[in-house]
Amino acid sequence: MHNISQQLPYLQHTTSSNFFLIAGPCVIENEQMPLEIASFIKNISDKLKIPFIFKASYRKANRSSLHSFTGIGDKKGLEILSDIKNTLLIPVLTDVHTPEEASMAANYVDILQIPAFLCRQTDLLIAAGQTNRPINIKKGQFLSPEAVRFAVEKIRSTGNTKVMVTERGTSFGYQDLIVDFCGIDVMRKNNCPLILDVTHSLQQPNQTSGVTKGKKASLTTLAKAGIAVGFDGIFLETHPSPEQALSDKSTMLPLNELETLLEKLVKIRKAIL
Repeated sequence: MHNISQQLPYLQHTTSSNFFLIAGPCVIENEQMPLEIASFIKNISDKLKIPFIFKASYRKANRSSLHSFTGIGDKKGLEILSDIKNTLLIPVLTDVHTPEEASMAANYVDILQIPAFLCRQTDLLIAAGQTNRPINIKKGQFLSPEAVRFAVEKIRSTGNTKVMVTERGTSFGYQDLIVDFCGIDVMRKNNCPLILDVTHSLQQPNQTSGVTKGKKASLTTLAKAGIAVGFDGIFLETHPSPEQALSDKSTMLPLNELETLLEKLVKIRKAIL
């Protein structure tokens, strides 16, 4: 297991004995809600001594339907993330989709995330690495655990060694994903923190409606399994009212259920050490 402080030394409550949490809403929907969600999660993570990184997309480029919500504007979204970082003194993370976005977003956030569908885009990975920000690579649904090392190598070729890898399921047919927990042993050889994206691993993409569905009822089960097999971090999206969310409403965890889930995960983590 990795001590996340080796990658992100500014995280609070960093210990080698606990997992870390990347959490927040799927996308920034307005100016007020992201700060409210971040504050709520920070209070819980402080109490449970879980290192916390706030996550929200300032823009959603990977949408099934042309009519899906993509954001409130790039500059405004990034400024909101920067304000959360400075107000709550917590690290913030967002996805980037092009080399130009990588250099722009690095001026506002602490961690850049490479979306799963873009994890083989060499120009994007190189540009992200050159910012010298920590990079979280989402493992593509089409990628084997063995092939993850090539994405990691592209980041490290820039001299940037601050790399994390996130498992988010593998395509199984057209409309399901499956998490192969045996892959953790292969990906561990890359010597970087490993994260399990609980909510996206439960997605059911490629629906005829153009809106991704999901198996949210299995969220707690998958999260507990992830901690039990030794993932260093948990990634999940959460929202005060998922049914009203503008993106990924079918898999996001209701915010008021977060503390109960994290309490269970902390107990499992202590039990396996």
